[in-house]
Amino acid sequence: MKPIFVRGISQQFRLTLAIFLSVVLLIANDRLDPIRQSISSVLSPLQYLANVPGLLLDWSADSIATRNMLAMQNKELLRQQLMMSERLQRFEHLRQENERLRALLGSPVHMDARKVVAEVMEVASDPFRHYVVLNHGARTGVFVGQSVVDAQGVVGQVIEVSELTSRVLLVTDPTHGIPVRITRNDVRAVAQGTGDIDEIELRHVAKSTDIVVGDLLVTSGLGNRFPEGYPVARVMTISRDAGQSYSVVSAQPLAALDRIRYVLLIWPDDGTQEQVDPATMVNEAELDIESAEDEVSQ
Repeated sequence: MKPIFVRGISQQFRLTLAIFLSVVLLIANDRLDPIRQSISSVLSPLQYLANVPGLLLDWSADSIATRNMLAMQNKELLRQQLMMSERLQRFEHLRQENERLRALLGSPVHMDARKVVAEVMEVASDPFRHYVVLNHGARTGVFVGQSVVDAQGVVGQVIEVSELTSRVLLVTDPTHGIPVRITRNDVRAVAQGTGDIDEIELRHVAKSTDIVVGDLLVTSGLGNRFPEGYPVARVMTISRDAGQSYSVVSAQPLAALDRIRYVLLIWPDDGTQEQVDPATMVNEAELDIESAEDEVSQ
């Protein structure tokens, strides 16, 4: 039914106004970053407030846990601690051996980087974007481009920082890429997100490249964004179609991206990779050998 009295702004004027505002926002997009950061800092307390019900539920669940549950958890934690202690002892031996070999080769020794545990406060509700919000921001020293990992592997990198929170883009986001290498033969590639939470892919891999299902992909350290050697994914499928120029390689991320709760923020060592005097390391190795020989002779 056609209204008798037509009121309001015409459709043509609304369309023109929308097009004009869209063009202005596209042109001024880069200049809006400080405004976005300020708005994010202002809204950070609201994110903490929204996270309170979850914290209360966790506190309630911990409070009503039965004695048997706590005993079982304690037993499992003790078992895991023993397993990790045994692995730590082997890793410490390998670390010392690695440092001696690097010293003999004159290669710089990579020191331990600063790490901070962060909690996930929010997960992206947009199905086409993969990111999470952490409870640490500029006040903790978090910066854009910082690497984030969990207990199994690389989670992603920080793309936005406010005063109290930070936004992390996951490795499975379609806009995310990470340089990797295969641990078996050091072949380098770039892993790109696919939009699926449990899949990334290697692009522009030649058909003759030596890569097999089960290969472990770790960060290569190229680009100076992600530290070298962190696990990223494991190769699941390889397709070599005769009609395609490159192989299609799919891999599954090792990080538990669909259920992460706590992650590690990693700081670089500011390029202060300690140069260890090779002569000093050789002397230490000789002293270790002499002490071992003394023990054997005794």
